[in-house]
Amino acid sequence: MSQIAYDPVKDRLAGLIRNRRSLRTLFYAGLDLFFLRSWHVRRKLKDIFRGNPKKLRILDAGNGFGQYDRFMLRNLSVDHILAVDVKEDYLEDCRHYFAAEIAQGRIILQKQDLLEFTAEGYDLVLCVDVLEHIAEDVKVMRNMMLSLKPGGYFLMHSPSHLAENDADGDDFFVDEHARAGYAANELRSKFKRAGLQPLSLRYTYGPAGHTAWVMLIKWPMLMLNKLGFGAVLLLPFWFLITFLPGMFLNWADTKMVPVQGTGILGFARRPDA
Repeated sequence: MSQIAYDPVKDRLAGLIRNRRSLRTLFYAGLDLFFLRSWHVRRKLKDIFRGNPKKLRILDAGNGFGQYDRFMLRNLSVDHILAVDVKEDYLEDCRHYFAAEIAQGRIILQKQDLLEFTAEGYDLVLCVDVLEHIAEDVKVMRNMMLSLKPGGYFLMHSPSHLAENDADGDDFFVDEHARAGYAANELRSKFKRAGLQPLSLRYTYGPAGHTAWVMLIKWPMLMLNKLGFGAVLLLPFWFLITFLPGMFLNWADTKMVPVQGTGILGFARRPDA
């Protein structure tokens, strides 16, 4: 089985948008459109906190490019976000982009190892496409549970156990992952072992969403891996054909509840004391 190396492509993109605020904002919009997990995570966040009047303390565990921090700052009632990651260069990029919000005390960015890190008293821990990279995932879930106040929520997204079986089983498995992903029963069990109360588990990237992923992410990533940024000359023509069908398929995936899919959205809470 060949492998898709996401990190080198992500690092090139990070360099391209570094210290370019308008380009980074456009990049965030692209992530929100093209990556179906963002559709599901943003929708779930709105559902959880719809009508919530209180100011939320949020821990973004593995904030990456910072696109979810931007969404939450703009769309939720936020006291502050503590955004942590292991990549100092990504954090520095976010510090530049969120300079005004940092000055207002609305977001703090720190380099932290989730295996060793706990905070205290948070209303929400968000953990998107992080746990599949960590062998000791239950330990991280336990740390995140301890970071929540009683009754606080844990929302995560990861590939599912079916992610390795992409189409004919070729060219999928991401080489930075510690595991292919999670089955619903496995994730429910790990939530409980970490002291979390499972609330809902939903497969994402069902037939519609997976087809969109192949068109919008997989094949463009393979082009970038094989051709480098020379592929940028080809991609506009590719997306001219695939963009509208891909958007429709992403939308359809959020409206369906597939029996199985190559992603999984997990929602849990810390039990009341």
